[in-house]
Amino acid sequence: MNGDDPRIRRVPPHSGAPGRGPARRPVPPPPQGGRPPVEPPQVMRRGPAPGRPTERYEPPRAWSQTPDGRPAPPPRQQGRGGKPAPPTHAPTQRPVPYRESGHAPRQRPVPYRDDRRRPPPPRDGDLPYGGAAPRPRRRKRRLGRWFLAFLLVLLAALVYGVVSLDGSLKRIDALGDYEDRVGNTAGTNWLLVGSDSRAGLSEDEAAGLATGGEVGDARTDTIILVHIPPSGRTTLVSLPRDSYVSIPGYGQDKLNAAFAFGGAPLLTQTVETATGLRIDHYAEIGFAGFAGVVDALGGIDVCVPQAINDPLAGIDIAAGCQELNGPQALGFVRSRATALADIDRMNNQRLFLSALLEKATSPATLLNPFALWPMAGKTAGSLTVDSGDHIWDLGRLAWALRGDTLATTVPVGGFEDTDSGNVVRWADPGADRFFEALANGDPIPADLTGQ
Repeated sequence: MNGDDPRIRRVPPHSGAPGRGPARRPVPPPPQGGRPPVEPPQVMRRGPAPGRPTERYEPPRAWSQTPDGRPAPPPRQQGRGGKPAPPTHAPTQRPVPYRESGHAPRQRPVPYRDDRRRPPPPRDGDLPYGGAAPRPRRRKRRLGRWFLAFLLVLLAALVYGVVSLDGSLKRIDALGDYEDRVGNTAGTNWLLVGSDSRAGLSEDEAAGLATGGEVGDARTDTIILVHIPPSGRTTLVSLPRDSYVSIPGYGQDKLNAAFAFGGAPLLTQTVETATGLRIDHYAEIGFAGFAGVVDALGGIDVCVPQAINDPLAGIDIAAGCQELNGPQALGFVRSRATALADIDRMNNQRLFLSALLEKATSPATLLNPFALWPMAGKTAGSLTVDSGDHIWDLGRLAWALRGDTLATTVPVGGFEDTDSGNVVRWADPGADRFFEALANGDPIPADLTGQ
């Protein structure tokens, strides 16, 4: 210890004896009455034993290493059955130098897939950088499936609604072919007719609408020609029902008499002959249907230009902007109790039609199924159209009337008393120029629009 050579040990001295090393020194007897003297320690160095080579210190080695100067272990002996005997020491291992690369190799994560059960949700400690757990893909797939199912249901409802509405239209052959019919003209032309038919009205309903009871053959209170040009503004042309025109097979008479003589086919033929425009579509609505459409929309806001008090039409309304219900709106477009009579009525009809289309095509109506469906159902159930017309044709008409339109009337030359009563004469040649521009798809001359 304390720096001594581990091969040196201290031993007590002893007397020499053969084969036992040096003799010990004699120990003096202890003095009387005192402690015996302490023998100083002696150092004995270990030397080589007789017949043994001199040993030297060797550092410790691994079990698998062979000491220097010693023979290598014998080769592995064969065991029983030709099998090699178990090794006596571990094989020599060759160290592999450590190599450090610039970055770790790329690792591509493999998603967990197990069809038997869902993987457990990650714990808070497993989330990288303390982020939130990602949403499972199955939830996204469910949301996508629900959205797709909603679209399919909505599409099916839309198709069902269109087919149902198209089937509720009443159809007649209003656009029959005849000899020397007007050829195709520019744009698309609709003939809109408001008849005074009381069909389908009870006595109480007829009294509530102030229709005056049955007056014989149905006549037209409203005749409007809608021209949709290839480009430009849609034009609404009011045709006075008392216009003095030539009715095929009946001679000169009021325009609304053609409807009484031959119904919708004779009326369209008369309009085509008088205007030189080919009518492509036809739509007709009666008293009951008109009032029902207005009530289905919850009333129409109209700015009445002048006060009207007409007991025959059943209205007494003040001038100014106000909301009109079904019966009031019907009286407003029928009344002639004003200074210009039929001319004022045409202006009121165009004014009301614009207000009606504005509300019917507003987002509040189109995006509200509880308002859109009753209005569409009531309109389709009260319309009579040509046999070749469909609900989507009416939709295109409503869309064309929704934008900036030009509302005018045929140029009027004056009034005249005839055998048919007081009639309206069209201006000559102003009326010809007016309809010629429409037939060619050109803008109407500014001096003929009355604006």
